[in-house]
Amino acid sequence: MPHSDTWIVLHGHASTLILEVVPGEAPLWCYWGARLPDGVTPAAVLRSTRPTPSFSPDFDQPFSLVPGLGQGWFGEPGLRAHRQGRDWTFQATDCAVEQSGQQVAVTLTDVAAKIAVTARLSLDPHSDVLTVSTTLTNQGHAPLDVQWLAAAVLPLPDHARTVRSFSGRHNTEFVAVEDQLTRSQWRRENRRGLTSHDCVPGAVVLADGCAYGAQLAWSGNHCQFIDWVDDGRWQWQLGEALMPGEISLAPGECLTSPEVLATCAADANGVAQNFHAAIRARMDWPGAAMRPRPVHLNTWEGFYFDHDEAALKDLADAAARAGIERFVLDDGWFHRRNDDTSSLGDWWPDDVKYPRGLGPLADYVTSLGMEFGLWVEPEMINPNSELYRAHPDWALQVAGRPLITARNQLVLDMGRDEVRDYLYERLAGLLNELPIGYLKWDHNRDLTAAGERPSFRRQVLGAYGLLARLRRDFPAVEIEACAGGGGRIDAGIARYTHRFWTSDNIDAVSRVAIQRGYLQFFPPELMGSHVGAAPAHATGRIQTMRFRNHVALPGHFGVELDLRKLGEHDLERLGEGIARYKALRDRLHRGQVWQGAGADGLLWQAHGTAEALVLMITRIDPQTQRHAPGLRLPMLDATRRYRIGETEYAGAWLVQHGLALPPLRGEDGLVLEVTAL
Repeated sequence: MPHSDTWIVLHGHASTLILEVVPGEAPLWCYWGARLPDGVTPAAVLRSTRPTPSFSPDFDQPFSLVPGLGQGWFGEPGLRAHRQGRDWTFQATDCAVEQSGQQVAVTLTDVAAKIAVTARLSLDPHSDVLTVSTTLTNQGHAPLDVQWLAAAVLPLPDHARTVRSFSGRHNTEFVAVEDQLTRSQWRRENRRGLTSHDCVPGAVVLADGCAYGAQLAWSGNHCQFIDWVDDGRWQWQLGEALMPGEISLAPGECLTSPEVLATCAADANGVAQNFHAAIRARMDWPGAAMRPRPVHLNTWEGFYFDHDEAALKDLADAAARAGIERFVLDDGWFHRRNDDTSSLGDWWPDDVKYPRGLGPLADYVTSLGMEFGLWVEPEMINPNSELYRAHPDWALQVAGRPLITARNQLVLDMGRDEVRDYLYERLAGLLNELPIGYLKWDHNRDLTAAGERPSFRRQVLGAYGLLARLRRDFPAVEIEACAGGGGRIDAGIARYTHRFWTSDNIDAVSRVAIQRGYLQFFPPELMGSHVGAAPAHATGRIQTMRFRNHVALPGHFGVELDLRKLGEHDLERLGEGIARYKALRDRLHRGQVWQGAGADGLLWQAHGTAEALVLMITRIDPQTQRHAPGLRLPMLDATRRYRIGETEYAGAWLVQHGLALPPLRGEDGLVLEVTAL
């Protein structure tokens, strides 16, 4: 039997990771999967179980923690770098392992290429989420150009079958795409400069009897791929997608990748629950703990740019009467901002719409017992703005190339100190002057000409730096991450923010799929979910207030319409929806989430614990069967009894046969409380 120093072993509550340590090489991947008993390790070192195949190098190169290049590993490498075409091969010549409890740092040195790579792994025993990042150090005497540095290289078992990723576009985020894993490479890459609407930086791999999930904590360009390994397994790499010439490390300089959050569980619901626990542990809430998520009103779809102080005060009155707890003033409040063609960068109140500034409106809102919030888009600039006329060079651009606008705006160079300082001074001035408890932080375009040398990475780090500075100096202020809706939803920006605007599309039918996709990666309390107008502004479709309430319920509930225009019936139904949300939000936002589909198009999700669940049942299309079959609830304890409404049930009956449901029309829903006795 090999010596115990041969193995790196990390145990979670329900998972185990094992790497084989080989002197002078990168550790070899042996196992990542369901929890093994303490003390169980492979019966033999990996190479002893692998005869040399025909037409192969005499020295075997198995799948390692950081696969090399040019030395006998023919799969995708974990690093691509060179010095003007030299030192392009990579193979560790020395390996140093430091382990402390559930944390491991593996430093690989290549004396020939004059580089060092340190991979850091930490397995949380409670969430079963593995956090991985990689640091590359240039130990040579010349610059090192880097094309690819994997943040994580993960093994997938030979019984992995399909990969579920999420695509989409503006107004149609989190579109599920399921692909079969084959010997052909599966790859998703984003080059838009921010997380994007169409390429979520994560996925779920479904295997026989289990599931694996991974997501990159990064708000910029990214790449992930799954590549077949010739022992039948797959390798899954995730990392930042670098543009040509973007990273050149000077001698002694380091590059650290974003973090990857990865987990394995019994199924996709288990993956989601583990991710939710990990994201919650990373959150930086004001006061160090999340308070109940306040009912939220946003003025955008009610007013757009047509701000009128008296009308907004009337809206605030109506909001307070309805039970709303936070009033957010959206786009249109600042200097000469009458449409989307001008003024981004000029962050002071418009003296025509607000001759006395924003103070009177903000004070009025807070006098009604609501928090006051404000929309900003700090990273952007309009060519028609005072800021652009003073500093046209602050916009990202490439000499000799046209300035490509989107939504009539350009992008500020967030890598420049003077740009970040200007934005900080403007935002800090507003936060010091006004009783602002909340910022809706928007980002309404992709990046194109990102600097003379590509500065996509600097752009992300600059935004993070500005957010961190504001969070440090104004720790009581919450921040919402928005990018044309769901264009910047990731675990990186979640370090600095407290809510995601899930989509600009508030149509309740569209939101069902969008929100279900979102919940695969992020917990419901961060999911902005609003009751919108009918007809919906994004689609023109009409849904009842009952259904709009139902779809908005599980997330951070909000309202985005002009309450003054609602009829008495809809206003009463909205009040009922707000009251229900307040009664249930602690259970909706602090437990686990399960999602599933019943027969005949029925969708369900459950929030809470197996002892106390909020069960939401949703039907989009009308029933096609005369009688609906029972809805099975697999998360319940078959040995216990449960109360649903006035009826008691055996847990085994609900698990195996299911709950009988009343008929539901299309675009309707039902909320039930399931309590263990």
